[in-house]
Amino acid sequence: MAELIINKKESWVSDSIDGTLYTQRLGNLIKLDFNNDIKVIARNDWNKDKVAIICGGGSGHEPAHAGFVGKGMLTAAVCGDLFAAPSVDAVLNAIVHVTGDKGCLVIIKNYTGDRLNFGLACEKAKEMGYDVELVIVNDDISIPNNPKPRGIAGTLFVHKVAGHAAEQGASLADVKVAAQKAIDNTASIGIALTSCSLPGDTSESRIAHGKAELGLGIHGEAGIETIDVAECQEFVALMSEKLLEARPSEKHAVLINNLGGLSPIEMNVVAKAVVESKLGEGLEFVVGPAALMTAIDMKGFSLSLLRLDEETRSALQSDTATEAWPGVIAKRECPVVQCENKAVKIEYTPSQNDAVAAAIRTVCGTLIDLESELNRLDAIVGDGDTGSTFSAGARKVLAELDANNLPLGEPSVLLNVIGEKLTTVMGGSSGVLLSIFFTAAGSYLSSSDDLVAALQNGLVRMMQYGGAKPGDRTMIDALYPAFNAWAEQGLESGTNAAREGAESTSTMLKANAGRSSYLNSDSLNGTKDPGAYAVECVFASLTK
Repeated sequence: MAELIINKKESWVSDSIDGTLYTQRLGNLIKLDFNNDIKVIARNDWNKDKVAIICGGGSGHEPAHAGFVGKGMLTAAVCGDLFAAPSVDAVLNAIVHVTGDKGCLVIIKNYTGDRLNFGLACEKAKEMGYDVELVIVNDDISIPNNPKPRGIAGTLFVHKVAGHAAEQGASLADVKVAAQKAIDNTASIGIALTSCSLPGDTSESRIAHGKAELGLGIHGEAGIETIDVAECQEFVALMSEKLLEARPSEKHAVLINNLGGLSPIEMNVVAKAVVESKLGEGLEFVVGPAALMTAIDMKGFSLSLLRLDEETRSALQSDTATEAWPGVIAKRECPVVQCENKAVKIEYTPSQNDAVAAAIRTVCGTLIDLESELNRLDAIVGDGDTGSTFSAGARKVLAELDANNLPLGEPSVLLNVIGEKLTTVMGGSSGVLLSIFFTAAGSYLSSSDDLVAALQNGLVRMMQYGGAKPGDRTMIDALYPAFNAWAEQGLESGTNAAREGAESTSTMLKANAGRSSYLNSDSLNGTKDPGAYAVECVFASLTK
């Protein structure tokens, strides 16, 4: 399992709470100190004139629950230890501290520890004369006919609806009715590629590479089904089907929740898939995508559906003063403006040349076959994408070749066309540098019949704009000697020089260009530069 940023396991939750309080934007949260291990976050602007809303449970789901304390949502959150329900005393003290004449609604997720500890605390509070009610969220629909469904991210919809009702001055009975109505109209399901990491846990991940678990819980519990990793839209289609089967709906809101370990770019892909899915057809509002109810660092996401009526719409759109609630976004079309491409494209007539076609096919095939190995090398000395980038360019050129769409009979035009094609599919600096190389070589060849001299000229231009030179631990360390040897003694000598040049990069302990320049000598020692290795292999393929 992954390592975690932590001081001590015993203080992890308290440290997290303090960090939340130190960095709060609104300044409306306080920690209630009962001179013991009780951890309660409450509003500092609360005057007990309305129904109090309390939630809580085990920690590890941040920003839940403290992130949703504030006007319009929770009055207080009772935080237990990691994935463990808070004590009865903790819950009871929170109730006593925030409850006024209008009473208190306690919202919990359907886990045994929460039911027992919160339930007993509510009973004790009633014995003390407090007006307290409790509702249990059971929105997880992953297990069909489950008599005790878990409470997961849909709980946040319940917080919002109950908090809105309380803020409007509703009675405790009416707030409870609103909360229960939200529970009855909510359904959630999650999917993940990994479980979550726990402090001190060194075990291997339960979920095998290439697999995903559907319907797993927010404490790392196993999912109900292990499926093959698929495209995001396939995941979302499956989850949408199950949600709509459980809560048939024509108008709904959807909460897109990051379970903790997905990057923003991944969550944006999830959002696109949701809007374009069956779930998106009746979609009115989106909450997220955001990390709202997490499972520490679980690499996955959950979707929660809330069926809408006028009361629920108003509740979702009402203002809050909380750290983590992102608000609702009305569904909209993707705004696109059609524009004319002003870049000048090379005009040419495709032509055939069997020898040139064979050489191109050999080079492209070599780069495609090298994809994994180049990525492996680049993961050591760079950012791990050289193979993917080079193979993308090779596949583009190969596709044009297979479509008979290259000027194979005009070498100078061919080089310019290849340079143009590469810029459309090769990201980062590699695509631009190689485009400069081929474009400059093509321009030189248009007034000369010396191919090697043209390639050398292209390399000079690439060095000029890219800033790298021989000895800087880049592909130039293989290209430069290879072209020189080819010009003087032929292609076979160029191949030998390319191999020697690539090999020399494995002993260069300092890179002066590219992402390798940010690494220390220990990371570079013994590893060839991936670009130089690609040059070595291309030359070798041409002399077989």
